[in-house]
This record gives sequence, C-alpha cells and structure tokens, in this order.
Amino acid sequence: MADGTHIEWTDATWNPITGCSIVSPGCTNCYAMKLAGTRLQNHPSRAGLTVESKSGPVWNGQIRFNEQWLDQPLRWKKPRRIFVCAHGDLFADGVPDEWIDRVFAVMALAPHHTFQVLTKRAARMRKYLTERDARQRWRKDAVEVAGMNMAMNGMVAQARATTWPLPNVWLGVSAEDQKRADERVPDLLYTPAAIRFVSAEPLLGPIDFRRISVNHPTYCGVLAHLDALTGQMFDLGGTPIDGLVERTRLHQIIVGGESGANARPMHPAWPGAIHNHCSAAGTAFFFKQWGLWGPSEPRAGSHEQFALAIDGTLYRSVDLAYPDGARRAAAIRAGHDQAQLHAMYRVGKRLSGRLLDGVEYSEQPQVRS
Repeated sequence: MADGTHIEWTDATWNPITGCSIVSPGCTNCYAMKLAGTRLQNHPSRAGLTVESKSGPVWNGQIRFNEQWLDQPLRWKKPRRIFVCAHGDLFADGVPDEWIDRVFAVMALAPHHTFQVLTKRAARMRKYLTERDARQRWRKDAVEVAGMNMAMNGMVAQARATTWPLPNVWLGVSAEDQKRADERVPDLLYTPAAIRFVSAEPLLGPIDFRRISVNHPTYCGVLAHLDALTGQMFDLGGTPIDGLVERTRLHQIIVGGESGANARPMHPAWPGAIHNHCSAAGTAFFFKQWGLWGPSEPRAGSHEQFALAIDGTLYRSVDLAYPDGARRAAAIRAGHDQAQLHAMYRVGKRLSGRLLDGVEYSEQPQVRS
C-alpha cells in the first residue's frame, strides 16, 4: 500500500486484501506475485501467499485480509485516485462477501477519493453487485450495515447512507486478448457502475472492443457481436439489434505492454487499432507503456533486432535472413510475410517509454456530475 505509485493511471494503491491465483495468461508474469514471493515474502501481508516453481514464485490461492490498512483512505485528506487491491483481486474466489462489504463501506465513507477496482473475476463482481447476499439483503444495505458496524467499533467516526452504485467507484476488468475480453467485458457492462474501464495490460494479442462475442438477446444458442465502445449490439451479419439496457458502454481503455525479465512483446498494431477505435467512439484511451520491448532502439545498432508477427510469434531477425535463415522457412509456412512483421527491441521500460506513434495518451473518462 502506498500514497504515491509508479502506476501511471492512478495516484495511490490500497491493499486491504492481498493474495490471488492464476486464472489466465496475463497472470504469468504478475509483478505483485513476484514481489510477494521475493522482496516481500516475509512481510505479514504477503508471507505464505506464494509457492516456489521452476519459473519463480506463484500465487497459491490463499487470501489475506489486512485489517490494519482498511481505514487508510480515510486518513488521506487530499483527493486522489486509488487503485484498490493492486496486489490481489477484490473478487478472488477466496474473498468472503463480508470482506468486500467492508471495503465498499470505506469507499462510501471517502467520497472525496476516486477508487479504481480492477478484477479478472468479472462474473463474481457482477453477481456481488446485482444479487442479494446470504441474508437476502440488497448489496447497498449490506454495505451500509458494514459501515455502521465499523462506526460502532470505533474504526470510523460515523456511517454514511450510500448512493448506489457508488459515484466515486470505477469498476474495471483486465483483458489481455480477445478471448478474455469476450469472457469478461459483457459481465462488466451488466454491472452497475459510475465508470467502467478495461485494463488491456499486458496486451498479448489483438482485441476488437467493437466485436465482443455475446449471446443473442432473442435467439437461444445464437451469437451476436457487441460494440462495447458504444453499447450497440449487432447480429453476425452486422445488422443492429436491440442491445443492453440504456446501452451501457466502456468509458476508458488502458493499454500497456508487459515489463519484467520474461516479458512478452506487444505488436504496435494492437494498441494502434484500439486507439483508433476509441477515438472514433469518444472513449478515453490511456497508453501506459511499451514495457520491456519497444518498436525502436535509442540509437541504430545498439540492440539486437527481433521481428514480431501480428499473431505474437517472435523471431530473431537474423533467423529470417535470406536465403537460409534458421526460421525463414517456418515463417513463410506460417504466413508471416514482411507486411505482418514489425521490428522490436528489448530495450527496457525506461527507454521504450509510453509514446504511441509519437503521442502520449493519458485520457480520463468524463465523470457524470
């Protein structure tokens, strides 16, 4: 937990819950997982949350509630954007609803802050925010009760009646490729939220947010496409059909490449297409970083050149050399011609920077007053 962070799209991190488990390819090189098993492995908030593997520390599925940090946002008087559970997932399988109630109660008690909740468990988030709890209370009521209990225990000065959904809470999902976007974005759009956002980091493949695969609203067993940037739904032939209630849509998309020693590269066409689609729809676009790999080198010849195909296949450029490069024949068989390949360099996060086509994008969604 830190008042101040190197994460470009937020101002501070808050970790009332730590620990997680691997659920998709985007988790492989999780920075929080590596920290929990190395530098922070003896810290009470991280001890015992990972196991060793051939590739390093891996989440073991255990979850920890850090009571001592629960009220931290209430002690921060200056308004800021706060990334919630940066070293875990608020909606992870092992997190009881009662813990989530308490986290939401604190967010309700701090309306001067903006809380950014990011999860890979979109279905659970939707269920939590739309269904009654085990005591048949609507979630708004359960959160208010949690706040009253905290007040009675002296943790906070007084409880607060809540407006639902909380106007200072942004809800988001992580999606590293089209498959994960198709799985998670529809649940996010059906979840009540003041602002909905996606973190496409690490971006491991192309994502077209205009063509999210969903079930047809009328015909059982038939698929349709949802433009998550506008809320419009289309049949597979491209004809508009009735879509979501009030045409809920995404308000912001954050894109970033992977960092760390084992990072996988991001083809420039992937963030470029997302930016173009966001620009056309009026959706806020935030380009966080290239990560370990960048599309240029600081000076000619300073770094080895690689070639990245549009499907994510990486080659050493020397292996594609004419006429008998070691992987030239394989690239031809795979259809990876020159038009599909882009030069990439392993230059590190600092040198790769966060410019996309020479522009720094840090757009924020418009918050309804």
